Amino acid sequence: MYNFTVKSLSQLLAVALSFVLPASTMAGGLGGSTSSAAADACPARSLLLDFDVYRFGTHMGQAPIWRLGSGPAYYFKSGLLIDADGAPNAYNAENTGLDDLYNAGEPGRWDGIVQDEDGEPVVQGPDDPFPGYYISCTSLFDRTKHRGDPSRFVDATQVPYVALPHDLAAQTGTELGDLVFVFSEDTGRSAWAIFADIGAFGEGSIALAEDLGIRSDARRGGTPKGISYVVFPGSGDGQPKSVDQINLLADALMEAWSDAEKAFSCAGIVTEPAQATPTGESRAESPVTEQPTTKGD
Repeated sequence: MYNFTVKSLSQLLAVALSFVLPASTMAGGLGGSTSSAAADACPARSLLLDFDVYRFGTHMGQAPIWRLGSGPAYYFKSGLLIDADGAPNAYNAENTGLDDLYNAGEPGRWDGIVQDEDGEPVVQGPDDPFPGYYISCTSLFDRTKHRGDPSRFVDATQVPYVALPHDLAAQTGTELGDLVFVFSEDTGRSAWAIFADIGAFGEGSIALAEDLGIRSDARRGGTPKGISYVVFPGSGDGQPKSVDQINLLADALMEAWSDAEKAFSCAGIVTEPAQATPTGESRAESPVTEQPTTKGD
């Protein structure tokens, strides 16, 4: 497993391109000088589409979505809104959960909460992680588990995940479970994540924010800019993943090209052994605050 020390967006794209280019292109391009190898590994981006961004039904403008090389991978820049969906302590009737209840929808139209047949929120029982809290859901879930099991969904406090608008996923062929490489210009930190929820443009889980060194409070955290997302359509299998499994998929994506290390070197990428998340241990629980800030839709 490797951790990428990325000093610029162009270096981030070079990493992504080393994955999406055909193996023969990578091997052939690296046979020459360092400068020619860098040029081969970093072809010009091309505009895939201009995506209409909305917040609470208001059109905020268009965001360019860039294709990388000739493969399906693409990237865009935005901020990071914090998504608490899937966390067992995300929402409750008293509105003292990790996120403001407003962000889970409204009676009859709940988006981030499991509903019963009458449209009422399903409440966790005495044997669940947070009795009395609502069961919070994500678009990606474990189909082998009952819908009344909080662990059926992707826990925002434990798993780094990204939310994408439905229209963007549909237009780019991105499926739930695909991998996303996320980079923060402000902190210089990067993380692998999984596409696990339908949501706002530029939104990710509490765990992702922690990995990027960004304030992870779902009510008052996040950042309005400086986050780059590199999405790899077709890289997943439609199933939830643990942190270790996400990193293994990322490793496989990298190791598909035997000369990936040389590609990183020619692009000025420094690779170091990654600090693995301790197995069997949970991340620190995010603090609960009371002042809401809305995420958008």
